[in-house]
Amino acid sequence: MTFTSALRAILAASLLVLGISSLSQAADWPRQITDSRGVQTLDKAPQRIVSTSVTLTGSLLAIDAPVVASGATSPGNRVADGQGFLRQWGEVAKARHVERLYIGEPNAEAVAAQMPDLILVSATGGDSALALYEQFSAIAPTLVINYDDKSWQQLLTQLGEITGHEKQAAARIAQFDKQLAQAKTHMALPPQPVSALVYNPAAHGANLWTADSAQGKLLGQLGFTLAPPPAAHGLTSMGKRHDIIQLGGETLAAGLNGETLLLFAGDDNDAAALMRDPLLAHLPAVQHKRVYALGTETFRLDYYSASLLLKRLETLFKA
Repeated sequence: MTFTSALRAILAASLLVLGISSLSQAADWPRQITDSRGVQTLDKAPQRIVSTSVTLTGSLLAIDAPVVASGATSPGNRVADGQGFLRQWGEVAKARHVERLYIGEPNAEAVAAQMPDLILVSATGGDSALALYEQFSAIAPTLVINYDDKSWQQLLTQLGEITGHEKQAAARIAQFDKQLAQAKTHMALPPQPVSALVYNPAAHGANLWTADSAQGKLLGQLGFTLAPPPAAHGLTSMGKRHDIIQLGGETLAAGLNGETLLLFAGDDNDAAALMRDPLLAHLPAVQHKRVYALGTETFRLDYYSASLLLKRLETLFKA
């Protein structure tokens, strides 16, 4: 075989492989996705995704989904950068030129200006733009995503299926699971059970993470046991949310009944403030100084913040 004929054979084989690959990808679409509003049909893999939820954006970035713009929170606060994007993935968003849609209040015109082919809306939480669902649906296919009853891995898997980035989602999860398995071998857990919470000293209250929350599920993977809140004190969840129980007033101390307190979305100053609270001074966890801050970037869990949280826990509870 001459060089020319050999080259032609290689090129023909390459084109065949590319053709098969293209056919395989095309065969995956259209896809039918079920959400709380029914069954949605996506004709092809989205190329311009708009995330109205700052919580969902981090997971989209983690699987290399083509997110072009995102809703934001108040910029420059303890959990967000100057753009209003969460600190754990703000630099990634900047590198990928993700634009800020708006701060806080949802805006359909800002979404439309991005010419999206898919819009994602969170079902609950402070970043939910569900009230504008009908307006969004007139712009592009719109999916409602629940993140309050899933681990971040389950959410990543769901978003992978929606965007056609299943392989990237599976790779991220496998990478994290390997890190988690290694971390467990180096950890000695503090006294159990634990109360996992976000503390708000200004409001004299806290939000308690439940076993359904991404935070609770990750702690469970590491062997932590969540203290069940006392049912007799009339504790309530935030609306229809599954991941959080609100504590305030007399329910604050009653709800923090773990032998150890884990402060999410908090630093050492927050831990010190909690231990100075006179209404919490009688708690065993406070008396024995078993109050641990897990970092301000842990308010919402995604691949990036979960990885940071894992390192923090491994450092705090090193065997």
